[in-house]
This record gives sequence, C-alpha cells and structure tokens, in this order.
Amino acid sequence: MARLLKKKSKSTSNITKDALQKVVLIADDSEMVCNFHSYILKNVGYKIISAIDGADALEKLLQNHVDLVATDINMPNMDGYEFVKRIRAIPEYEDLPIIMISTESEAQDKQKGYDAGANVYIVKPTPPEQLVESVNLLL
Repeated sequence: MARLLKKKSKSTSNITKDALQKVVLIADDSEMVCNFHSYILKNVGYKIISAIDGADALEKLLQNHVDLVATDINMPNMDGYEFVKRIRAIPEYEDLPIIMISTESEAQDKQKGYDAGANVYIVKPTPPEQLVESVNLLL
C-alpha cells in the first residue's frame, strides 16, 4: 500500500510540474466560484484566465493560448452549453479539453453537457480533488 502511495504522489508531483506550462480558462458568472476554482488550480501550478460568461470566455479563448476550459452552465449573455457548442464548431478547438461545472445534477443535464461537447461534467459544489484530478487527466 505504501508503495502505491509513493508512486501516486510521485506521478502527481510530475503532473504539477507540467501544470506550470498549462493555461486553464474558467468561465463562471459567480466571482466567488470563479475565485475558488482559480485558487484550487493555481495551487497546483496552472495559469488561470477568468471570464464572467460564455461570450467573454469565447473572446478570451480566441485571444489567448488555452489548454483547457472549465465552464459553468447557467450564465448571462451566453450559457455554458452554447459556449461549448461554439468552441466545438471551431476546427482548431475540436479537441480542446472541456469541463462543465454546474449545480444542474440531473442525468439529462449531464447528457446535454456531453452532447454539447464537454469531456467531463462535475456537479457543484466542486470537490477540489475532483477538479484537480479531472484537469490533470485531461491534460
């Protein structure tokens, strides 16, 4: 068991070193949630770009190098579903990893997220370890 833990922590530290090069775009209209997710990911070495809604996030995505997107669903101007669909419609971003994070927890909500093009769907409140693990796995 101790050997497994050592191996796991060793690979986690390697991922954290790699994270220094990676940029995550977080789209959420709640400043508190955006700050919480940013704090979690900054602590493991990711660079963060924040956006207040899907429209703002799409603009920032097109202006910056981004390795992964984490988006809320319920936002003004452009919701997360539309944002993800628009990302997937751009050929250069077809394979960009996307995580949807929402309070919507029903199976049909999750399916709608996957249908829009999300790779992972996380229900809020977001457990920090689940967010970090999901980002690390996708990157």
